Amino acid sequence: MVPLPPVGYPTRWEADVVLRDGGTAHVRPIRPSDADLVAAFHSRQSEESRYLRFFAPMPRLSARDLERFTNVDHVDRVALVATVGEDIVGIARFDAAPPREGSPRSAEVAFNISDDHQGRGLGSVLLEHLAAAARERGIRRFTADVLPQNAKMIGVFREAGFEVRQGYSDGVLDVSFAIDPTERSVDVMRAREQRAEARSVQALLSPSSVVVVGASRTPGSVGHRLLADVVTGGFTGEVHAVNAEAEPGELLLGVPVLRSVRDLPGPVDLAVVAVPAAAVVATVADCASQGVRGLVVVSSGFAETGPEGLERQRELVRIARANGMRVVGPNSYGVVNTDPAVRLNASLYADTPPAGRFGLFSQSGALAVTVLSSAQRRGLGLSTFVSAGNRADVSGNDLMQFWLDHEGTAAVGLYLESVGNPRKFSRVARTLARKKPVVVVKSGASGFGVPPGHAVRASRAPFEAVDSMLRQAGVIRVENVHQLFDVAQVAVHQPLPQGPRVAIVGNSDALGTLAADACVSWGLQVVRGPSAVAPYAPVEAFTAALESAFADPGVDAVVASWVPPTPAPDPAVAAAVARTAAAGAKTTVTCFLGTRSLSAAVADATEGVPADAPVVPSYPTPEDAVRALAAVVRYAQWRRRDRGHPLAPRGVDLRAARALVERALAASPDGVELGPEDTAALLAAGGVDLLARAEVRGVEEAVAAAERLGWPVALKTVGEDLAGRQDLRGVRLGITNPVALAEAVADMRQVFGERADVLAVQHMAGLGVPCLVRSTEDPLFGPVVSFGVEGDPIDLMGDVAYRIPPLTDVDVADLVRSVKAAPKLFGHRGSPVMDVDALEDVVARVAVLADALPEVAELRLSPVLVAERGARVLGASVTLAPPQGRADPDRRTLPS
Repeated sequence: MVPLPPVGYPTRWEADVVLRDGGTAHVRPIRPSDADLVAAFHSRQSEESRYLRFFAPMPRLSARDLERFTNVDHVDRVALVATVGEDIVGIARFDAAPPREGSPRSAEVAFNISDDHQGRGLGSVLLEHLAAAARERGIRRFTADVLPQNAKMIGVFREAGFEVRQGYSDGVLDVSFAIDPTERSVDVMRAREQRAEARSVQALLSPSSVVVVGASRTPGSVGHRLLADVVTGGFTGEVHAVNAEAEPGELLLGVPVLRSVRDLPGPVDLAVVAVPAAAVVATVADCASQGVRGLVVVSSGFAETGPEGLERQRELVRIARANGMRVVGPNSYGVVNTDPAVRLNASLYADTPPAGRFGLFSQSGALAVTVLSSAQRRGLGLSTFVSAGNRADVSGNDLMQFWLDHEGTAAVGLYLESVGNPRKFSRVARTLARKKPVVVVKSGASGFGVPPGHAVRASRAPFEAVDSMLRQAGVIRVENVHQLFDVAQVAVHQPLPQGPRVAIVGNSDALGTLAADACVSWGLQVVRGPSAVAPYAPVEAFTAALESAFADPGVDAVVASWVPPTPAPDPAVAAAVARTAAAGAKTTVTCFLGTRSLSAAVADATEGVPADAPVVPSYPTPEDAVRALAAVVRYAQWRRRDRGHPLAPRGVDLRAARALVERALAASPDGVELGPEDTAALLAAGGVDLLARAEVRGVEEAVAAAERLGWPVALKTVGEDLAGRQDLRGVRLGITNPVALAEAVADMRQVFGERADVLAVQHMAGLGVPCLVRSTEDPLFGPVVSFGVEGDPIDLMGDVAYRIPPLTDVDVADLVRSVKAAPKLFGHRGSPVMDVDALEDVVARVAVLADALPEVAELRLSPVLVAERGARVLGASVTLAPPQGRADPDRRTLPS
C-alpha cells in the first residue's frame, strides 16, 4: 500500500511524466517513509555515481543521513523523487540559503539519477519540477557545487536553456543560474515534451510484439474479434494470446494461447486488453511485471458507469504509469497503423482501412465505426487511427505530438467530444497546424455537457471561447464527420491554394451557378466563370476549358463539375480532369453527378494520368465541394501569415504585480475584490494607467473632487448593476461647473434613490469609442481574454471575442478586429479612425498580466475609451482568488 502523505505534504507537486524514451515515471515530494527506498537506491549506484554526488566514497548511507534526506519541511528544504514501479530512480533536492536584503533568494541544488535509468531524461524532468517548486517558495536562483568530471550534471543545467554561470575553486565547479522561465528554457522544455510524448505513442502504434489478453474462442465476441483482426490484418510482429481457460498447447487462429500474461516467454510491446472490467487492474499489474510498454484497453465498465468505475479507471492509470506504460482507453475501439512495415489492426473494425496519409483520432468509441466506415467508403487512406474511449491517459494532444514528425501523415483529423486541456491543445495544435492541416469536429455546441467517462474540469467559459481557441490555433473547425472527410480529401490530396481566387468550369449552367453562389457565401472570389461547355460537348472541349482556367495566373483554385448525359459517368472526362489538374498544379475539386462514390470517377481515371499525380476529390454537390475548398483556403491563408511575436510590452513589472497579489491574498486567503488603490497599483505594474476618479457622498464631496481632478467632469453611478448604465441615465458627461454638478447629483438621487448615495466623479476623457477588455481565470482554459465594443453590440448581440493566452501581437490584432462592431474603430461611415494601436497595447498588457497571475480571477477594464489619439481606462475592477492550478503548467506533466 502507498503510505498516506504526511501533514503539510504538497500533493500538487505530484505528477506523472513521460521520459525521453516514451516510458513514464512518477514525480513526488520525498516522504519520511522513503528511508528504505532511498537506502536501496543508494546501494544500487556505482562507486563513481556515489563519488560524483557526495565527493567522497560512501558505500552506504547512515541512519542519520537517511533521516536528514527524507525529513524535509517542503519550504526551505525540498526533495523530489522519481519512481518507476516501487523503486526510486532519481532524487533532486534544494536547500535554501538565508535571505539577503536586496538580493533574490537562492538555493543549493543537487541531483542523483539511477545508473540503470541514465539517458532517459530524468535529470531534466526533475530540474523542471524542482525549479517550479522553488519559484513557488520565492526562490529565484539555483547554485550547485559540481565535480569537473560530472559532465552529465553540468549538461543538464546548460541544456535546460538557463543562463549558467560557472566558476572554479578548490577543484570544484561553482555553478549558478536564474530559474525564472526564459523563452529559450520554455522552448527546450516543449521540444523535449514533444519528442517524449511522440515516442510514447510510437510505442503504441508500432510494436514489434502484441498480446491479446482475453482472446476468446467464440466467434463474434470482442476477444475473438480483436485477435482475428490482428492476425488477418497481417501484423508483421509476434502475436500472443491469453485466455484464463486455455488448454495446454491450445492454438487459437493459429496463435498459441497462454493462461496468463505472466506466462509470456519474454517482454511484449503492446497488450490489447479485453477482459471484464473487474479483472483489468490485475491484468495491468501482470503486464507491468512482464515489461509491457503500452496498453489498449477495450473493456468497458469504468468512469462511464459511475464513481466505482471512475475509481477503477484511476487505479488502472496509476499502475500503468507507475510502471512506464501509456494507456489507450478504457472503452476504446482500438488502434490501427497501416504502415506496411507494421500493418497493425488492433481494433474492432474487421476491415483494415486502406493505407494512406490521413491520421485520425476519435474520442468516441461508438462513433469510431462511423468514422472508419466513412474513410473506407470514400477511399480515403489512413496512416494511423486511435480511438481514445474514456481518454483516461492518451489524448488527442499526444497524437498531435506524434503526427508532427510522422512522415507518413500529411493531414490529421480529430473527433473531440471534450477538450481536457485546452491550453495545451491550443499550443500543440498551433505547432502542428503550421506544418500539416488539422481538421477538428468538436461536439458539444448544444451545451449538453461532457460525455460520461471523460475527466474534464468544469468550465465557465462560453462555447465561443472553444471556437476562438480553435481558430487561434489554426485548426480547421467543421460541424460533423461528413464535413471532416470532405475537407480531408482536399487537405490530403491537393496542394494548398495560393489564394481565394476561383475558376468554375463545367457542362451545366445550373451547377455552375450553384458553385458560384457557394463561393460567394463562403468568402471565395469567382474570378473566372462560371463557364459551361455544352451538355453534350466532347471531352476535348471540356479539357480545353479546363486548361484555359489552369493557365490563368489569376486563378488559385478550380471547381470542375460534370453532369453525364447518360447514367454512367464517362471515364474519359474523369481522366481529363485528373490529367489537367496534375499538369496545372492548382487546388482542384470536382462535382461528378451520378458517380458510384464521392471520389470513384476521378480516382479511377488512369488514362494519361501520371502515376504520382494527386488524387482529385469529387463531391455529390457543388456546395460540398466549395465548402471544403473554402476551409482549406482559410487554413492556407492562416499558415502564410506572420506568426507574430510573443507579447513583451515595455514597463511591465511582474514582480511588483505578483508581490501585490500575494500580499492581498495573504490578508484574504479565500479571495478578495481589490480596492481602488490596489487596483490602480496592479494595473500600473502592468503599465496600464487608470484615469483617477473619486467616490463621493453628497454635493460638497463631488465639487471638491471635481476641483481636484479638473473640470469638466463626468458623474457616474457605481455598483455592479448600475456602473456605466447610460441607458438608465447613470452617466452624466461634460459637467463644467459646481452648479451643474449639484443639479446632476440631485437628479441622480431622484432617479435612483438610495442606490445613488455613493457616486463617482471623474475627469472627462473626451470623445471616443468605449470598449470592454476583460480577463478571467477559467478552471479548464486558464486565462481567457475577451474584447468587445460597449453598448448595444455587447448588450444586444453578445458581440464579444475571446483568445487564450499566451498571445502574440498578431493574436491581439485579430482579437480586436474579430468583433462585428470593429468597423466603429476604423472610420465607419465617415467617423474618425481611432487609435487602435493604443487599444491593442492595453489588451496586450492585460493578456500578459492574466498569463502571469493565475490568482487574478477577473480583471475588467470598462470602459476603455479609444480616441483618435490614445486609449484611456476609465473604470477597472480586479478580483483575486486562490489559484486553481492550470492544466498546462510550467513543467512537463501528464493530466491527472
